[in-house]
Amino acid sequence: MVIKVYIASSSGSVAVKKHQQAVVGFLEANRISFQEVDITMMEEQRLWMYRNIPRDKQPEKGNPLPPQIFNEDHYCGDYEDFFQSKENNTVFAFLRLSSKPSVKDSES
Repeated sequence: MVIKVYIASSSGSVAVKKHQQAVVGFLEANRISFQEVDITMMEEQRLWMYRNIPRDKQPEKGNPLPPQIFNEDHYCGDYEDFFQSKENNTVFAFLRLSSKPSVKDSES
């Protein structure tokens, strides 16, 4: 399973940039494998993201803002959902991961 974080590399919003950095930084710090998908560079990916966010998570006006988080094709949530899961210590359930990855790297 691949965690995908949809980001905008050229966002003019400081809040969006900080939210993206918070999500990516947490995943990196916890050694959770993920893929960044830059919606400013890939129109097809941006449209896919918009189509696959549930209606109840869509804003009343405009388009959903990054970061948006998916596990493969399953929508996990946006930054607010991620933040709540972090506060509640339920990030792995939020990401639909079975458990925390091993901290020790395998040695050959």
